[in-house]
Amino acid sequence: MIENLFSLKGRVALVTGGSRGIGKMIAQGFVESGAKVYISARKADACDATAAELSKLGTCISLPQDISTVAGCKMLAEEIYKREGKLDILVNNAGAAWAADFDEFPESGWDKVMNLNVKSPFFLTQALHAALKKAASADQPAKVINICSIDGIKLNPLETYSYHASKSSLLYLTKRMAARLVQDSIVVTAIAPGPFASEMNRAARDHEDAVASRTPMRRIGRDEDMAGAAIFLASKAGDYVCGDSIAVDGGIAYASLPTRDA
Repeated sequence: MIENLFSLKGRVALVTGGSRGIGKMIAQGFVESGAKVYISARKADACDATAAELSKLGTCISLPQDISTVAGCKMLAEEIYKREGKLDILVNNAGAAWAADFDEFPESGWDKVMNLNVKSPFFLTQALHAALKKAASADQPAKVINICSIDGIKLNPLETYSYHASKSSLLYLTKRMAARLVQDSIVVTAIAPGPFASEMNRAARDHEDAVASRTPMRRIGRDEDMAGAAIFLASKAGDYVCGDSIAVDGGIAYASLPTRDA
């Protein structure tokens, strides 16, 4: 039993925002654990290139799609239904951020972030509900993993108002979706990442030492840290975790002491 606890062999997964950053880390982990993985991203060239790279390790298929609208979510879902009909694992990772001074924060920055970070995970899951139900059973539930952020748990000094609001919303939306979808043997959970080097988190990417010095574990996240958490939740090992979120952040959210001058 133990040897199969973290295996994803025979499972079909979709990772949105899977062409780079945290999405790519998760997609690669799934591929190496035996899953057939579809990745989606807005930029087709980047999505195709990542799928080609990960296909050297297993099965990874590119499905480029902008899912910032409900119509886009439905179009991506239709592609899954055409190819598979069922879906074992959905990772809602695609996201956006926006920073601006309080007095200058634009409506466009609010709507872009809230739409992609909150609305899209809900409506893509809704559009794929039938595919998830078809794959699910009491012995092997289907999985939905929402990628949130520790910015939904504690404040970041940057003025990212809609990002903070969206990620805290997604953490609570995860609980409400879990309460409904568990009735269909679909388990919904969330990961709240901390500092991982990515295009979205340029501070961790470009100033690793400075960011690491502010992290209790004194380093930024590695690819395997994110892949490991996602594999745990997606596999049999995480079957009894429902509605909860895991902070994968080196201790920032829950193991940081106040500064002396706080």
